[in-house]
Amino acid sequence: MSDKAFPKQQQETQPGLQHEMTPSPAVGESYKAAGKLKGQKLLITGGDSGIGRSVVVMAAMEGVDGVTILHTEKETKDAEETAKLAGKYGAKVVTKAGDIADVNLCKEVVDSHISEFKTIDILVNNAAEQHVCDFLGDLDLDQVHRTFKTNILGMFSMTKFALQHMKGGSKIINTTSVTAYKGKPNLVDYSSTKGAIVAFTRSLSQQLASKNIRVNGVAPGPIWTPLIPSSFPKEEVESFGKETPLGRAGQPSEVAPCYIFLASDDSSYITGSVLHPNGGTIVNS
Repeated sequence: MSDKAFPKQQQETQPGLQHEMTPSPAVGESYKAAGKLKGQKLLITGGDSGIGRSVVVMAAMEGVDGVTILHTEKETKDAEETAKLAGKYGAKVVTKAGDIADVNLCKEVVDSHISEFKTIDILVNNAAEQHVCDFLGDLDLDQVHRTFKTNILGMFSMTKFALQHMKGGSKIINTTSVTAYKGKPNLVDYSSTKGAIVAFTRSLSQQLASKNIRVNGVAPGPIWTPLIPSSFPKEEVESFGKETPLGRAGQPSEVAPCYIFLASDDSSYITGSVLHPNGGTIVNS
């Protein structure tokens, strides 16, 4: 992977769009699959782009043959491209546009997935938003509520409804962040939601262990996804990821294998854990 600076760029609103990024994030089509998820069904939020897109494509390469992606209306073009990429490997992908903060929408998405695919073998809670603010006194509290609704309350809703259809052997994988462990001064509300996701993951894993439903998380470091040019000024985008020990940002293709591992039987004795693809940052996990 290149350690060159990213070109200066900025997208005006969230969610950011992958098809407007330069360079386009690496999806990972050179990934070597081994049929580890053959015949399984995946429900994923935020699966249209970035890490989510790579998870969908690699899952399809591993044999997942039914996928539902929840995305926002604005991300429809990216979601359709993800469906096309996964379809090359035999997966049927259904895309659903809507707001994960809407509880009724979450239930509708789960019901639609079950109607189409009958079961949920893998639930990936990946949707998120973030908004930069340098001083807490300037933080818009309506935006704080919105960030919590998207990042953690939506995760509660999707998981609540999905669990009604999940059986022993199913897996839940939640996207948290390195900011949950080390914080980030201009992303206080976002970091707080990601800390909540760690606690959610650990607590739920204990609740569901007796049902043989494993719950784990992934805490990426700085990864080149649409959240970056839609969150930070052009100057910060140019140097994004340089502060890591490896000296560069990661690509979605370097993170998605964590999800494949946690979704497969290779991780059959792991629950309540969080993986850290973060470029070498040491955290207390």
